[in-house]
Amino acid sequence: MHADAVILAGGRASRMGGVDKPAIEIGGRTMLDAALEAVAACDRIVVVGPHRADMAANIIQTQEVPRGGGPVAAIGAALRVLDEGADLIVVVAADIPFIGAEAIAAVAEECRRTGSDAVFAVDESGRSQYLVGAWRRDYLDERLRSLGSLDNLAMKALLPSRMGTIALQGISDCDTESDIAQARASVTPGPALELTVARALLRNELSALPSRPRQLRDAIGATLAEPVRSAVALPRFDISAMDGYAVAGPGPWQLRAEVGYAGGERPALLHPGEAVRIATGAHLPDGSTAVLRDEFADVTGGELTRRPQTPVREDIRRAGEDWPTGHELLPAGAAVTPMVASAAASGEVFEALVRGPVRAHVVVTGDEIRSEGPLRQGQTRDSVGPVVSHFLAWCGIDAAGATHLRDTADGFDTLFASAIDCDLIVIVGATGGGAADQLRAALDRAGAKILVERVRCRPGGSQLTAELVDGRTVLGLPGNPFAAISTLLVTAPAIVDGLTARTARPPIVGSLANASACSGPVTRIVPVTRTPDGTWTADVATRTAHLAGLVGRDGLAIVPPAAADGDLIELILFP
Repeated sequence: MHADAVILAGGRASRMGGVDKPAIEIGGRTMLDAALEAVAACDRIVVVGPHRADMAANIIQTQEVPRGGGPVAAIGAALRVLDEGADLIVVVAADIPFIGAEAIAAVAEECRRTGSDAVFAVDESGRSQYLVGAWRRDYLDERLRSLGSLDNLAMKALLPSRMGTIALQGISDCDTESDIAQARASVTPGPALELTVARALLRNELSALPSRPRQLRDAIGATLAEPVRSAVALPRFDISAMDGYAVAGPGPWQLRAEVGYAGGERPALLHPGEAVRIATGAHLPDGSTAVLRDEFADVTGGELTRRPQTPVREDIRRAGEDWPTGHELLPAGAAVTPMVASAAASGEVFEALVRGPVRAHVVVTGDEIRSEGPLRQGQTRDSVGPVVSHFLAWCGIDAAGATHLRDTADGFDTLFASAIDCDLIVIVGATGGGAADQLRAALDRAGAKILVERVRCRPGGSQLTAELVDGRTVLGLPGNPFAAISTLLVTAPAIVDGLTARTARPPIVGSLANASACSGPVTRIVPVTRTPDGTWTADVATRTAHLAGLVGRDGLAIVPPAAADGDLIELILFP
């Protein structure tokens, strides 16, 4: 979205005793974080208010003068640091706990469509929210200059004659302690877990899928529910390791006429001083003491000799050299990969008890989401739904179905009743606790067990994982594309481990050269690129409204709080 954003995060909060209102948490995130996520697609973002040390490096911070001088003074301060830029300015107050990117996109699109000097949102009660709006930059500059002093002016002093409104949900602000209590009551989140704790809980607390016999070649992505033991020794008999000649005793040897081929008839017993032509993998005749490979051999008039100065080697693969009958090829809990299926086939094992592969039903939520056709007023392109199956496959999950769910009171109830041919329901959006986010209430009505309700990480703090009464798992992802996909790639493998009783593999780690630049008070998930010297570099700032920040990157880094440059950091590598 080609627009600059101004977030008003100062003010006196006099009706609440002067507290830092933007820092108040509702639904697992501060109201300032809600505003930042809502405007993440904008070109530049200015936060007006007290300096905040944990703000991302790409966010411009400034303060109105005098402090607490009101919204008009704050907007004036923001425009002074923005200089020239986008022709549209989005303004949003940091006291709207459920503001979403769709609301910001809607006011901006309406302003461009109508040619108005400003467009404002109208909340569910019919009240115009002048601090959720889009302004033409040239009008705003001119109007601010004409006002002279901006101190303590009401927003109505800025309002143009040519202005429009658009009705939106989830934009009610919080002016009083009662408003805060009511907003919190609408989401009632549980405690936020550290990411390591959340993933360990999913591995240990999810109900494992039942085991069933399957052909291993058709069970890629599943997990072995029992060890795989070889049905035969490998090799089953002594075979040639090279193309050459099976020989008996020391040379020279009299070459016989028959030839031993892999899978062909076995040559007859060799007597000392005899040899036969032999192919790689062929069953050696009894009496063989070695294989003389072609490049070491000379044949003259039916007599075989070893070339001078060539090494003496046996070049025989003995029966059971790789493994004996009954050898454990793979333990229970191992992932079924193409390599596993191949190794088992070498031991004449083609079927085993497995759990999985995990089958997922993908749900993209929101009235504003459109996957095909031209966008209408207030709509957003679905850039996640069409590709999420590929990201699921990276995690070893099969996408078994897909649904676009409208924002209705009973939509999730219907979904839980109908999406039964799956083990995992992956929901994109509806985790933030906003007016249109019905997921948590529906899980409560379904009697689901909430395992992870919030996580102390950015992005992905609003994610949740629950288990329905019949054992299906529900993974709720944030709605922003980058937040959704990064959360999926970090969390879904732990869900697969839990559902299939898979043995968790040690994490892949790498030295992150600029870890301190992207470390914050909570765990951060950031795109990374491998450098020629084998270390990794993270993107300090990433737009969350699209996946362009992942293009050309090699993976994601999970950066813990207080990380230092050069620390070993867990990596999620892209294929």
